Amino acid sequence: MNDLIYIVEDEEDIADLISLHLTKAGFTVETFTTLHSFTERMGQKRPKVILLDLMLPDGDGLEACKELKRNENTKSIPVVMVTARGEEIDRILGLEIGADDYIPKPFSVRELTARIKNLIKRSYPDVESSAQVALMLTDNIQVEVNRHRVMVDGKDIELTATEFNILLYMARHRGWVFTREQILDHLWGDEKAVLDRTVDVHIKHIREKMEPYGDLIKNIRGVGYKLDL
Repeated sequence: MNDLIYIVEDEEDIADLISLHLTKAGFTVETFTTLHSFTERMGQKRPKVILLDLMLPDGDGLEACKELKRNENTKSIPVVMVTARGEEIDRILGLEIGADDYIPKPFSVRELTARIKNLIKRSYPDVESSAQVALMLTDNIQVEVNRHRVMVDGKDIELTATEFNILLYMARHRGWVFTREQILDHLWGDEKAVLDRTVDVHIKHIREKMEPYGDLIKNIRGVGYKLDL
């Protein structure tokens, strides 16, 4: 495996624990206790996934996540917010600014490892195993599976890994109505420890980015969502 994971965590005992388990799971791991050291390293080498603490001694993890998602060179790297602040508002805020997953402390390292594996699997799809290379949703919308991108009116739209996989899941089952629970199960399976509201946030982002075709994703009141083509 040897996929590179960056851990940005100022509590060294927690960083060491995560690093130990991820290394045992076959990952290559680098840890950083400050945003400054992390930012310097990002300029040299990019990882497969970033585990980013919310509260750091020299800056705000949320602001760092914003910068990563604004930067053309780093926006596609999945970010997992790891923090002691587990209130719903903090989780939603992390997702609103582009984080791909969120896990509050204290957490199971085994669960974190499984979620990282799932995140890599859905963020970096195996081209050869893709049943279809491209899906034409309409004359104006194309999903390119192997390139992990969506074209709207001939232009790339910037979806996070999670947003892309929700849209792809619905595109492969167009017309089906999915509950929030089904979408969460598809993304995280038995390892999910996220809120139903998470799905609403991601759907909201997908709709906004797909404008003027965002209303193709219908909210079925009391049930969930479907892609109506």
